[in-house]
Amino acid sequence: MGEVYLAEDTQLHRKVALKVLPPEVAANSDRMRRFKQEAQAAAALNHPNIAHIYEIGESGGTNFIAMEFVDGQTLREAIGVQTDLRKLLRCLQHVAEGLAKAHAAGIVHRDLKPDNIMITRDGHAKILDFGLAKLIETPKLSSTSSDMATAIMPQQSQPGTVLGTVGYMSPEQAQGRTSEIDHRSDIFSFGCMLYEAVTGQRAFVGADAIDTLNKIIREPAPSLSELNPSAPPDLQRIVRRCLAKDADERYQTIKDIALELKEVRHELQSAASGATVSPATHKLADPPSGETTAGSNMLPPEGGAPITQVSSAEYISRGIRRHGLAIGLAVIGLIVIGFGAVAISRYLRVKENAVAIESIAVLPFVNQNNDQNIEWVSDGLTESIINSLTQLPNLKVIARSSVFRYKGNQTDPFKAGKELGVRAVLTGRLMQRGDDVIVSVELVDLRDNKQLWGEKYQRRMADLLSVQREIAREITNNLRPKLSGEEQTRAAKDYTQSSEAYQAYLKGRFYWNKRTPGDFYKAITFFQQAIEKDPNYALAYSGLADSYALISVYGGGSPTEWMPQAKVAAQKSLALDDNLAEGHASLGQIIAYYDFDLNGAEREFQRAIALNPNYAPAHQWRAENLAALERSDEALAEARRALDLDPLSLIMNRVYGDCLFGAGRLDEAIGQYSKTLEIDPNFGTAHYFLSRAYEAKGMYDQAVAESVKAAEVGGFQAEDLVKMKDAYTKGGWQAYLQTSLTQILERSKKDYVPPYLVARIYARLGQKDEAFAYLEKSLHEHDFRITHVKVSFEFDSLHSDPRWADLVKRIGLPR
Repeated sequence: MGEVYLAEDTQLHRKVALKVLPPEVAANSDRMRRFKQEAQAAAALNHPNIAHIYEIGESGGTNFIAMEFVDGQTLREAIGVQTDLRKLLRCLQHVAEGLAKAHAAGIVHRDLKPDNIMITRDGHAKILDFGLAKLIETPKLSSTSSDMATAIMPQQSQPGTVLGTVGYMSPEQAQGRTSEIDHRSDIFSFGCMLYEAVTGQRAFVGADAIDTLNKIIREPAPSLSELNPSAPPDLQRIVRRCLAKDADERYQTIKDIALELKEVRHELQSAASGATVSPATHKLADPPSGETTAGSNMLPPEGGAPITQVSSAEYISRGIRRHGLAIGLAVIGLIVIGFGAVAISRYLRVKENAVAIESIAVLPFVNQNNDQNIEWVSDGLTESIINSLTQLPNLKVIARSSVFRYKGNQTDPFKAGKELGVRAVLTGRLMQRGDDVIVSVELVDLRDNKQLWGEKYQRRMADLLSVQREIAREITNNLRPKLSGEEQTRAAKDYTQSSEAYQAYLKGRFYWNKRTPGDFYKAITFFQQAIEKDPNYALAYSGLADSYALISVYGGGSPTEWMPQAKVAAQKSLALDDNLAEGHASLGQIIAYYDFDLNGAEREFQRAIALNPNYAPAHQWRAENLAALERSDEALAEARRALDLDPLSLIMNRVYGDCLFGAGRLDEAIGQYSKTLEIDPNFGTAHYFLSRAYEAKGMYDQAVAESVKAAEVGGFQAEDLVKMKDAYTKGGWQAYLQTSLTQILERSKKDYVPPYLVARIYARLGQKDEAFAYLEKSLHEHDFRITHVKVSFEFDSLHSDPRWADLVKRIGLPR
C-alpha cells in the first residue's frame, strides 16, 4: 500500500498514521476515484471500533491518507501471545460491533484479516483500512505465491478487481463472483479470524495460494474441537455458520454474531470461577516467509480467574439452562386474532436441539387496497395479534409502537426482526373485495431464514367473531399438551361477543395510537360506541380510560376536566374483568397522575405486570412512578424492560433518559436523549429534556439550542424563536430564562399551559414566591408533573425554604 508514517497534525495537535500512496497506485485515476468514493463513505463512520479516516488528500503530487493513530498490536500478534480466549473473544466482539455499524451504512470491508485489526493498549479492537483493498495493484498469482498474498483475479465486469487476502476471502471472492460480494463476505472472513483466535491456526491453509483458494471453495475447515478440545460447543456452531460456503446459509447480520460472542464470553467467565483445570493454549501455525507473530504487548486483564476447560456435557447443560432449550419436542403457539383469529401451532426442530420460539415481532399488516378508509382493519388486526400473543407464557412480543415504525415502508422482515432483536417475524397482507376480506399471513424463523407457517383466509366481515372462536378452539387443542388450564383460558379469551363492538374498539385504538388531542376525541367516540354495543366490554372501558387520561397529558386541557372520567372508566373495566392487565395499568397511571397515590399505583402496576409481563406501558408507567419515589435502580430496571419490549418507542426511550437523569447520571441521560432523537429528530419532548440535561451540566449553549428546537417543534412562531436566541446572545442564561417566562405566560392566555412548567422557570430565576405560587396551582390542578418535583434539579434552590417540606408532604412524596 505504500509507506506509513507516524505524524503530527499541526493544526489539531494530534498524532496520526499517515499513509503515503505509491505513485503507480495513485496514477490510476479510475481506481483513485472509486477508492475516494468508498473511503469518504468510510470516513463518515463514527464508531469506537473503527479506526477513523481523517483526510484523503494530495500535496505536491503525493497522495496520502491521514488516519487515526492506534497505539497497540495487531490481532495477529495478539493471537500469537495471548492464551486467554475470553480476551480474544472480547476483541472479536468489538470487531463485529464495528462491522455492524459499517454494514448498516452499506459499506463492506472486503479484506478482513488479523493484520487489519489493531488492539489498543487498553484492550479495545479497531478495524483498519475500509475501502483500501480497491487500491492494491494487481500481482501475478502463481503456484509459488505466498498464501498470505493479496489475490486479485480477473473479472468479467471490472478486470483486476481486488477480492481479498488468500486464506481469509469468501468462496464468492475466491471464485471471482464480484456481483455476489456483500456484507456476508465479511462475515466469512470474520469466521476465519474467529477460527484462528480459537485454535491458533488458520481455517484454510494449502500448499500454495491456488490450493488454499480451492480449500476455501470446496472443503470445510477442520473442526475446532480437533485443535482446541476445550473450545465451547457454541463457538463450533458460530464458526461453522460463519464459514458456510453458501452466503445464504451464513449469519445474515454481523450483529447477531456480536451478541452470540458476548453470551459465550459470559459463559466462559462463569465457567472460570472456581474451576482449576489449565487454560487452553494457542500455537500459531508457522507463518509464511517474511511474516512475524511476535508481539511485545499482551492484552490487559479483563478480570476474573483464568479460563479453564469445561466438559462438553457440562457446557451443553449450562447452555440448556441459559437458553431455556427443551429436550424433545417443543411447542410454538402464536395466536392471531383481529379479523377473527389465526392459530399457529407447530412442532419445531432446529438443528441439533428442539427449541421454542422465545421472541417475535408482528409487523404491520399491509393494506393492499391502499384505502385509508380500511386502515383501521389492517392496523387493528396487527394490534389484536400482538395483544393475543402477549398472553402466551415465555414469549417476548415486541410492542405496537416499535413495530409500527415500519408501517408504510417496504421493509425486509429479516432486517426488521434483527433490528428488533427477535427470533421470529409474523407478516401479513390484507385486501378487501366487496364484503369479503382476504388475509395472508406468514411466520418466518430468522435464525434459519425459513418459513415456519403460512396461510390465506377469506371471510366476510360479518363473520369475524365466529371465525375467531373457531380458530381459538383450534389453538387450545393444539397447545393443550403444553399449556395449563389457566393459560389455555387466557390464550383463547373472548373479550366480547359482539362483532360490531369489536370493530368499534379497533377503530378506537386506531385513533388513540395517533396521540393528538383531536384523535383522542375520535377514539372516545368509538370506544363509547363499542360499549353501547356491548356494555360488558371491559377492554373498551380500558381504552376509554386511556383516552381520557392522555388528553390532558398531550395538552388537551386541565387534568381536573378529564382525569375523574378516566378513573371511572378504569374502575368500570376492572369491575367487569379484574384479570385485565390493561385495566390495572390504566388505573395505576390515573391514580399516580391525578390522586398522587404513588404507593397505590405501584400495586396496580405490579398486578398488571403479573397478569401480562409483555405489556410495555405498564413497565413504562411503573418506571416513572418509581423514579418519582426516588427508587432509581428499580426505575431504571423497569425502563430497560419496557425498552426490551418496545425498543423503537419514542416515549419509552425518552423515559429511560428521564430515569437516568433523575438518578444523577447526566452524561448517560444525554446519550439516551440523543439516541431517542436519532429515531425521530422531531420528537419535541426529547429536545426539551435534553435541554434540561445540558442546563444541569452548565452547558448553556447546547441547552439553548435544544430548547429552541423543542419550541420550534411545539409550534412557536419564528419571531419568538428569534427573540429566544437574541436574549441569550445579548444577556446570557438569565436573560434567556426571562424571555422564556414572558413567552410562556403570554401563551397561557390562549392555550392551557401546565403551571408546573411556569414554576420551573420562576425557581431558576430565583423568584421563590412566584415558584411556590405556581407549584400550589399545579397541586390544585392535579398536574401529574408535580410528583417529580423532588428529582427535578430546577427546584434545588427551594429545598431550604420551610414551604418546601410542607409541599412535599401534601403531594405524598417520601421525605
